[in-house]
Amino acid sequence: MTARRSASLQLDLPGIAGAAARGAGEHEAVAGACEALAPGAVVLRGFARACADEIRDALAEIVAAAPFRHMTTPGNRRMSVAMTNCGAFGWFSDRSGYRYSAVDPDSGRPWPPMPAVIATLGAEAAAAAGFAGFEPDACLVNRYAPGTQLSLHQDKDERDFDAPIVSVSLGVPATFLFGGLRRRDPLARVRLEHGDVVVWGGPARLRYHGIARLAAAEHPFAGSERVNLTLRRAQ
Repeated sequence: MTARRSASLQLDLPGIAGAAARGAGEHEAVAGACEALAPGAVVLRGFARACADEIRDALAEIVAAAPFRHMTTPGNRRMSVAMTNCGAFGWFSDRSGYRYSAVDPDSGRPWPPMPAVIATLGAEAAAAAGFAGFEPDACLVNRYAPGTQLSLHQDKDERDFDAPIVSVSLGVPATFLFGGLRRRDPLARVRLEHGDVVVWGGPARLRYHGIARLAAAEHPFAGSERVNLTLRRAQ
């Protein structure tokens, strides 16, 4: 079944340069901080803020070539979070299961190439977290509307788990849920704001994680929505 496409990223909003300046004041005490979540997992506060405007421009081109869509789970449930991809491989889900493909199943064409600004950010964030040499070949782009959430899951569709996961939070704040290696393990609730980057790998690579229901808020990056980039090494 073809995934249902949804409206693209709101690109007629004011530029984010002024928002970045305002955000710097809001996060002055923590911007640049590296906060440990667990062995092998950190939050890099404000790490992506300086290149957020360039990322936003790149996302416009990605979404034009591969629009956001609501995928379905193997159980035929519609996902509330809208998704698209860029890079050599894209992650997707349908009734046949979760997997990566070099081709967008909606268009039959390769996914848009990963912009240099996104690939470089992923490599630099991974290195800052202690995972040098990360070369992402897949970037899942998630768009959260108010009231949406992402249930607890593990990232385990990759060929192996040697490379870390790099997750970039843009737009309105969200609560990141970070658990253990078992679904029933206790959860840490971590507030993520515009420009924060979470990196986990090594002993933390298969920890369960998710996003709590998104509260109503506004941010110049994408209005009431949150955009998340998840960079992985799929193959």
